[in-house]
Amino acid sequence: MEKPVVFVTGAAAGIGRATALLFAARGYHVGAYDLDDAGLRELAGEVRAAGGTVDVGVLDVTDGAQWAERLGEFHSRTGRLDVLVNNAGVLRAGPFETIDSAAHQRIVAVNLGGVIAGTQAAFPYLRDTPGAQVVNLCSASAIYGQAELATYGASKAAVRNLTEALDLEWRRHDIRVLAVWPLFVATGMLAGVQTGSTRSLGVRLTVDDVAEGIWHATRRRGLLPRVHYSIGAQAKVLAAAGKYAPNWVVRTVNARIARSR
Repeated sequence: MEKPVVFVTGAAAGIGRATALLFAARGYHVGAYDLDDAGLRELAGEVRAAGGTVDVGVLDVTDGAQWAERLGEFHSRTGRLDVLVNNAGVLRAGPFETIDSAAHQRIVAVNLGGVIAGTQAAFPYLRDTPGAQVVNLCSASAIYGQAELATYGASKAAVRNLTEALDLEWRRHDIRVLAVWPLFVATGMLAGVQTGSTRSLGVRLTVDDVAEGIWHATRRRGLLPRVHYSIGAQAKVLAAAGKYAPNWVVRTVNARIARSR
């Protein structure tokens, strides 16, 4: 395949869907994968109606065997893998002790385990595609631990560390690994979520904002390596505070945002 290709997880709805549509509209062949088969079929119809090309498939990102199968099928048709977007994620909000253990484990399995499994399975295809990139969906909740989002934020903080490590390791293979950092985004995953942070900061980003952020991050290739891309003014302010302010200041700000002490 001569056109570049992108493989997007969690593509049936939300950020993944918007990302798949945007890349398709800008000339990419899209691989869209999710557990929601009906949502994928609807997405495929929209992409094709607009003149784009797409492959879809059901994928549980926590299942390494499924990753190997779906990526193998996709690569057999395309012969390349220019961009892998690890977008699939789950969220549960509320006081830590009120969330059952299975839900905590599910958050870690999808948000971190899914990224590890997918990125590892994709490595040979990325390595064999010049200038390949991996985009990991991080979150501004990983800048400093967020009350009522403890395990979710922890999973995203781990993704941050993984992204940084792999970007260093895989430079020799000409693979760039980066993370995008939105704050709260108006998606189904956030529907009904009421935390101190969401009440204080609001939900100001759309899925299209994040898709554009992903697109522009993959366009940025300068002499100085850049790994992290904050999306939206709030995330940029929080990221700067987390980087430059003393820890006690960051803690105080986050406690006030979350209305916890």
